[in-house]
Amino acid sequence: MTTLTRDHCLALDAADALAPLRELFELPEGQIYLDGNSLGVLPRATAAKLREVVEDEWGRDLIQSWNKAGWIHRPQTVGDKIARLIGAGPGEVIAADSTSLNLYKVLSVALQMVQAEAAPGRRVIVSERENFPTDLYIAQSLAQQHGFELRLVGADEIAAQLDGSLAVLMLTQVNYRTGRQHDMAAVTAAAQRAGALVVWDLAHSAGAVPVDLRGSNADFAIGCGYKYLNGGPGAPAFVWMHERHAQRMQALRVDQPLSGWMGHAAPFEFSTQYRGAAGITQFLCGTPSAIALAALECGVDSVLASEPFGGMAALRRKSLALTDLFIALVEQRCAGHGLSVQTPRAHAERGSQVSLIREEGGYAIVQALIARGVVGDFRAPGLLRFGLTPLYLRHVDVWDAVEHLVQVLESGEWRQERFNRAAAVT
Repeated sequence: MTTLTRDHCLALDAADALAPLRELFELPEGQIYLDGNSLGVLPRATAAKLREVVEDEWGRDLIQSWNKAGWIHRPQTVGDKIARLIGAGPGEVIAADSTSLNLYKVLSVALQMVQAEAAPGRRVIVSERENFPTDLYIAQSLAQQHGFELRLVGADEIAAQLDGSLAVLMLTQVNYRTGRQHDMAAVTAAAQRAGALVVWDLAHSAGAVPVDLRGSNADFAIGCGYKYLNGGPGAPAFVWMHERHAQRMQALRVDQPLSGWMGHAAPFEFSTQYRGAAGITQFLCGTPSAIALAALECGVDSVLASEPFGGMAALRRKSLALTDLFIALVEQRCAGHGLSVQTPRAHAERGSQVSLIREEGGYAIVQALIARGVVGDFRAPGLLRFGLTPLYLRHVDVWDAVEHLVQVLESGEWRQERFNRAAAVT
């Protein structure tokens, strides 16, 4: 293996066509941020936009801004921008609520469809054992409510579950723990051949890897606004449904379960009877947050700013280069320190993160790195996660991050008591 050097990384950065995108973000001096898979960096445009929304739209125009500033249409406006990143069309995506609530909506609709079509043999929901807990908790709740079985399996066991008992396959495209990426098109096709519906969680893929919902003929998808979409802590999530299911819902008289007034066909009719809106709009529930959606729009715009440079395809190439570099440096420079790479080596199977595992001290190692200005995160029982966001991360940042990791390991710095005190958020 060729020995990698810091000068090699600097040369890669000098030739990086995406380098100008880094200037779109507020990056704290002296910090290497490798946690974009948990919370994206603040776009520079966001603060000014929020001042405009608060001081002008809310402060001056008050309630007129629902019409004058277009607050009422912001879920669709932002949704249309997200659609460009996930292979969906205009009018097919809504930005609203949280990932958990949107999953509750679409999974409930999918299960109601199965029940309405009188498919008594299909009583199983399948998901990965290592899927994100909120997805599993929502599925547990709905399985109990509707009389289904939730079956959790390993990623390599999914194919064996695609039979006549399967109602819904619920997967996160990129696993939050390992960074392993499913082949959306192939998995969707296989599940649909078995007669099942598929719900995709794009929390760790939207804005990080190319996604093609329409091209994959997917059924439903939901996703997060505050990770790779840079929408800010607790940003609104998004939801998508294939248009064929809008017609199917109507024919089967199935409504999404959180039938709030914004999902009504005519909210300002103030009818006492719920009548769902057409298409994806029916997945709205309560009044949209104008401030949060404005921040999310700035975040989505920061990803769309890559389009003149090649868009998601260019971001994907750089992401793979950065993760390849991180893996190579860890294996080259951290050998003998008990770390092993959990993220797949094959490009087609990898998201935009690298996960390492260590039997002892994983949490403390991450805390020691954070104290040095290298921000990653930890997931029990021993996973060190590093999200490599190509919009603002440089190759030299990867080199310097691994250099700090080497120093933390070789010095035993992580054994200090201060790094072993568990915080509320890891």
